[in-house]
Amino acid sequence: MEKKIYNKIKKYNTIVIARHIGPDPDAIASQFALRDSIKLTFPNKKVYAVGIGVAKYRSYGDLDKTPDVSNEKALLIVVDVPNISRIDGVNFDDFKEVIKLDHHPLEDKMGTLEIIDESASSACEIIARLIFNTKLEMNVKVAENLFLGIASDSDRFLLPTTSPSTFRIVSKLIDNYHLDLKKLYNMLYEKPLNDFRFQSFLALNMTVTENGFAYMKITSEMIKEYGVDSSTASNLVNNFNYIKEVIAWAFVSYDERQELYKVNIRSRGPIINEIAIKYNGGGHKYASGARIKDVSLVDKLFEELDNACKDYNENINPEIN
Repeated sequence: MEKKIYNKIKKYNTIVIARHIGPDPDAIASQFALRDSIKLTFPNKKVYAVGIGVAKYRSYGDLDKTPDVSNEKALLIVVDVPNISRIDGVNFDDFKEVIKLDHHPLEDKMGTLEIIDESASSACEIIARLIFNTKLEMNVKVAENLFLGIASDSDRFLLPTTSPSTFRIVSKLIDNYHLDLKKLYNMLYEKPLNDFRFQSFLALNMTVTENGFAYMKITSEMIKEYGVDSSTASNLVNNFNYIKEVIAWAFVSYDERQELYKVNIRSRGPIINEIAIKYNGGGHKYASGARIKDVSLVDKLFEELDNACKDYNENINPEIN
């Protein structure tokens, strides 16, 4: 399949690379790594990484303006997104062909060529394999972005999707390109003092149910008080792992620009993506999100997540009761 994808990339002169809305480091890094690898290999091709920019990821690279491809034959490569509705920055129907590279559970089939590997730690791991197994080229910047995506989405290699293959790929990136890990980890995890104070506020004030579900509704007043932005909660959500009394947790904040509630959900046991899908979301079994217009549905989502924790404790983890 990787050779077929390489040949398809070789065929097209115009290639657009898109990822999901509300990007995380893996989504952004996989876009830039693939775009820059293709441009290194084929300097005369027009290759674009598109979508709404996020200020904190500027050091990863510069996004491109979405080109008008309606009157030409162009290839769309979709990375790190399972469903068409969450693709950012493109009109899906404008493209002659589509390739999908993803590590989420299968939702929408997008093209004739797809690599969907739920066992992969990240989209960046899939793209690293694609580059290493074909004639696509790599430089230090491509290697750095691949490392950033893998380290972030594997939560520094702590999540179960981290495999021997993950470590082999990372070892090769470090060895071949002499990566400065201190610099890269600073890019991923360095935060302003206000963010850490806000994290402490969340820990002190989140509600924890008897079933082990923790949640927090973050208001604009809270955000203003701590001098953070509306995306801060989503950046902090992974920091609440390994709390003994909590097996699933969710933070919700209101996005005024998009006029919707953004919910970030994590789990250490209950499967959450099947619930998130019902609320205009989705993701991995233990890391998902949702986007909700009606505030009343937030409470309904939290109720379902709490019940999932209850079922998990009763049926899978009975020693907690």
